[in-house]
Amino acid sequence: MKCAIGLDYGTNSVRCLIVDTENGRELGTCVYEYPTGEAGIILDPADHNLARQNPADYLEGAEVTIAGAIAQARRAEPGFDPRDIVGIGVDTTGSTPLPVDRHGVPLALLGAFKSNPNAHAWLWKDHTGHAEAAEITDLARRERPQYLAKCGGTYSSEWFFSKILHCRRTDPEVFDAAYTWVEHADWLPAVLTGTESPDKLRRCRCAAGHKAMCNSAWGGYPDSAFLGGLDPKLGALRRTLGEQTYAVDQPAGRLTPAWAGKLGLPAGIPVAMGAFDAHLGAVGSGIRRGVLVKIIGTSTCDMVVAPNDATLADVPGICGIVDGSILPGYFGLEAGQSAVGDIFNWFVNYLQPGGKEAGSHSTLTEKAARLKPGQSGLLALDWNNGNRTILVDQRLTGLLVGQTLHTRPEEIYRALVEATAFGALTIINRFEEYGVKIDQVVNCGGIAEKNAMLMQIYADVTGREMKISRSAQTCALGSAVAAAVVGGAHGDFAAAQAAMCGIKETTFKPIAAHHKVYQKLYKLYRRLHDGFGLPGKVLAMGGVMKELLQIKEKANA
Repeated sequence: MKCAIGLDYGTNSVRCLIVDTENGRELGTCVYEYPTGEAGIILDPADHNLARQNPADYLEGAEVTIAGAIAQARRAEPGFDPRDIVGIGVDTTGSTPLPVDRHGVPLALLGAFKSNPNAHAWLWKDHTGHAEAAEITDLARRERPQYLAKCGGTYSSEWFFSKILHCRRTDPEVFDAAYTWVEHADWLPAVLTGTESPDKLRRCRCAAGHKAMCNSAWGGYPDSAFLGGLDPKLGALRRTLGEQTYAVDQPAGRLTPAWAGKLGLPAGIPVAMGAFDAHLGAVGSGIRRGVLVKIIGTSTCDMVVAPNDATLADVPGICGIVDGSILPGYFGLEAGQSAVGDIFNWFVNYLQPGGKEAGSHSTLTEKAARLKPGQSGLLALDWNNGNRTILVDQRLTGLLVGQTLHTRPEEIYRALVEATAFGALTIINRFEEYGVKIDQVVNCGGIAEKNAMLMQIYADVTGREMKISRSAQTCALGSAVAAAVVGGAHGDFAAAQAAMCGIKETTFKPIAAHHKVYQKLYKLYRRLHDGFGLPGKVLAMGGVMKELLQIKEKANA
């Protein structure tokens, strides 16, 4: 037996998965909830844009989950031996950079900075750098338009340089103490392999290309003159970033004896280059040409690939086009929504309509599923955490239209689900408008697994069959696929995916009558979307509420 480990570092927890590389059978798993902050996130009540994490949680999470997964694998498979493990793969959220010292130690692990949130990991959903993102976008439009062309035309506050520049502006002590900044996806594999020193560390193609404007066409990361135009010290930081990036079919290094002893694994096994959870979730869902993979969680990422030997148009409003960021030999294209599950949790946990029991996800879903499309008379915008695609504007906010004195909680809940489906359709349409053909949609993540109502609404809104990845732990599985490749269990990603990945038998097909109603609602959604989201667009909203009422009255007739 040859096995692989996949470590999946999510927003609130880390999960370890041990997989049989021959058939994808999942032998053991374990989850560790980050103990620091609120659900693992360091927050600031005075600034809703701030979201940080403690890198100490990442280290403890690796030890706890690998030990737990090994113990479960031993119980499930009497013949299992940790010496059967041929490699480790790692995925993380991103962009989630950490300030580190000259030795690669995060400042948050040093006594002087332990209590300073700015010295911790800047989580993907931290938007404190929104002003800096706009500044980077403006300078690039004037001086380096090619940088923006490969990341959708707008630099985001969710990304690498926005966060670093904001730290420079607001906490120069932390900025000056940092020798460089490292993505979580690069740091964790480096720690396991003893290569965390900046002169040894390998940076992954995925994070560098999608979040840091890195591209071989202009020699890697943005040049120091451009970065120096934003701030001289940011320009000086450029020399610490290196000149080369590596795809996930390459090793970050080999497991050190010290970490092998902690984890109960063989020393010297390869650790794959890291990547973002969405990218490896796409791998674990069997992504290939013509397949869009939706990773649905607190937010969503929508991933597609296109052969790198063909001309590919720049697609405005997406999160990047990067050669080798998902699969070797393919451009990886990323889009997504800044909040999906987070919107539903906001409604249930913050507003608590009807109290905890009456307002639970399960109760609201059960009631909302009984409603017909359009029956609520409501229409929402899914921008409660800004817009990632296609507007790339984190200063946008949510909206609910059509409320009356009779509006019920389950109607709002369904409208929020429908809004995320309309946002998903907007992304699909944008890809196809620029020649990226989508033949299948495969979904993964806990929401796709558990919420049949949501999946049916997505099918009805998009007019496409919704398929679901076979594994409930698709991101971790994708990391295990990478581990299987670097560990030699499979010769390439196509062979590893064929052996280890699959699709569930249950799918969700669009209901024609429902799709017809949603086509009308989507037109109204786009009026709200463009009216509130596009600068200079005239807010021609007259008639929207009345059309919603007409659709509602017809549904109730």
